[in-house]
Amino acid sequence: MICTVAKKEIEDIKPTNILPQTPYWGRLKDQQGFIPNGFEVTISKDILGTSTSGLSKTQDDLLVLIKYINDSFCYAYVPYGPKLEPTIENQGVFLEELSETIKPHLPENCMFIRYDLIWENQWAKEEEYFDASGNWNGPPQSRIQEFRVNYKTSEWNLRKSPSDVLPKNTFFLDLQQKKETLLYNMRYNTRYNIRQANKKGIEVQEYGVEHISNWYALYLETSKRHNMALQNEDYFKRILTNQDNHKNGVNVKMLMAHQDGEFLASMFLVLSNKRGNYLYGASSTHNKLASYALQWESIKVAKDWGCTEYDMFGSAPNLNDSHPLRGVHVYKKGFGGDLFHRMGCWDYPFNQKAYDLFRLQEMSTS
Repeated sequence: MICTVAKKEIEDIKPTNILPQTPYWGRLKDQQGFIPNGFEVTISKDILGTSTSGLSKTQDDLLVLIKYINDSFCYAYVPYGPKLEPTIENQGVFLEELSETIKPHLPENCMFIRYDLIWENQWAKEEEYFDASGNWNGPPQSRIQEFRVNYKTSEWNLRKSPSDVLPKNTFFLDLQQKKETLLYNMRYNTRYNIRQANKKGIEVQEYGVEHISNWYALYLETSKRHNMALQNEDYFKRILTNQDNHKNGVNVKMLMAHQDGEFLASMFLVLSNKRGNYLYGASSTHNKLASYALQWESIKVAKDWGCTEYDMFGSAPNLNDSHPLRGVHVYKKGFGGDLFHRMGCWDYPFNQKAYDLFRLQEMSTS
């Protein structure tokens, strides 16, 4: 067989830079109504399009979350997976083979499997999808995407999801550079704001779960300012308490910027293997400099921890004035990272009729 799948205990999933493919993420989502499942996937390198002399097969772990929508149906969701990445012309074949192989290990009433792909978007590699200023215009309509991705598949069954779950666009910082170089590569305004924050006595420290209410107050203020959907305070408490607390696992640091006894900004820095992740951030309107000091401290902490890269975890795909995340894009771009566009969510239906009904409902509410 060119692909095999074996069940694996969640806690035995190997350390990885990909935070949503860790035991930590499985534990977190278990408390949000998902059922985490671990698998070890073995696949022929031929199907990845990377076969060379030497080993003909490769293995990797896969976290799959099962979500029941009612007593009759559920679906499977793969957050930022699979990590194995085939060449562009083999992406559809790989997903089809993996879907059919993993199907017997999923509940019988599983309607479809959804892959939240971390792979670089195919259309972000083509000049015609960028404007004259270098802004990416995004991929073509779903029908055109599906035509290319299903190339060489047997069932022609892969569908672009109506919406995406995890951030599809992000900035990555290379932490293998010296701190002085990281600072130099920032935009002038960002570097200036960091220095001004330091001059004005804004300090950043790590705090424990006993200060979660201080975090939540800033979070509520930020959410109301941007009309964001709210999480409850217990959710953020679990982010801190579910961490692994050992070097090769997932470690979470709640960093808070303060001045004269007042908390001005806060964030969750999540360290997963060799990657630092800016997972959640919140700030007061009183002092905008605090967010710059906070982010710079987070980058330095991740570097000192031994991380080689830093994921800003979400941005607008370009500088379009109409995009709701434009301000976030400008802020994060200022730190000098490289913009990366992922493929986003893709579905492989097992029960076509049930999937079509679910998709219609999803589209009507998105």
